[in-house]
Amino acid sequence: MSSGLEILQPPGWPAPRGYANGVAGRGRVVLVGGQIGWDESGRFAEGFVAQAERALRNILAVLAEAGGGPEHIGRLTWYVVDMAEYRASLPELGRAYRSVMGRNFPAMALLGISALAEPEARLEIEATAILPD
Repeated sequence: MSSGLEILQPPGWPAPRGYANGVAGRGRVVLVGGQIGWDESGRFAEGFVAQAERALRNILAVLAEAGGGPEHIGRLTWYVVDMAEYRASLPELGRAYRSVMGRNFPAMALLGISALAEPEARLEIEATAILPD
């Protein structure tokens, strides 16, 4: 089954690693609010990578309510409270990302911020998905 999404890559640009420069699609748009690294009971995972993996799983749980999966995500926006922690975790984070999202690499943005609403949260991720008609 096709995701219905088209990766947009301007000619001559270097190929992005782990994200897309742009994504286009038609269909039902699903907006997933920022998800953090806690479980259904409000318990936080230990550490940055574990919280990122949990946040991604939370995104997929919300998206599943609309009938979607990781292949339908066109954009992720990451908000992290410690950019050095993010950079130091990249190899492990990449493995955790692929274990949840597979090889689906949507358009992404990463922002360093000073705090999140939940003091234990190390990051928050929001998603935009497009489910084909």
